[in-house]
Amino acid sequence: MLKRLTALMFVFATMFGLQACSGSAPVSLLDYANTFQGYQFSYPTGWIEVNVSEGPDVVFHDIINPTENVSVVVSPVAEGKTLEELGGPTEVGYKLSKSITEMAGGSRDVELVSAQNIETAEGKTYYILEYLTKTSAGARHNLASAIVRRGQLFTYNASVPETSWKRLKASLTRSVASFSVY
Repeated sequence: MLKRLTALMFVFATMFGLQACSGSAPVSLLDYANTFQGYQFSYPTGWIEVNVSEGPDVVFHDIINPTENVSVVVSPVAEGKTLEELGGPTEVGYKLSKSITEMAGGSRDVELVSAQNIETAEGKTYYILEYLTKTSAGARHNLASAIVRRGQLFTYNASVPETSWKRLKASLTRSVASFSVY
């Protein structure tokens, strides 16, 4: 687990060019685990879990700015399908961006910025995706981690207004890197 986390952190630091003098200190993270569904992640301190009736399995958002949030969506996939069989990182990222646009009734413009795959020491493959989303309420920045396990696609998404991105980039990168399905 420590090797996987270290490798993911290195990739994220390289991928997003984290800068020590960016002017914003990372927010500390708290741990969350759903042992029934079999996943865990870390989320920023000061964020709270909110109940949602449909959609995500779990959502946490900032107490002061509820538009800063993380969520996990669990969706079925065809029996025996792997993440790689759904497509490469760019293809899956593009499909997810199109489904987000369709679910929002075309009121969002979602652009896939980057997509890559991470292979863990345990042999699990995660796709790490970055999106920019334009809505009528303004631009948003999203990071996501996706994996297929036990016939389900698990997608962890961290989403903030573009105005919060610089301040939260390091913390959300660590949060997405912490997502693990067991």
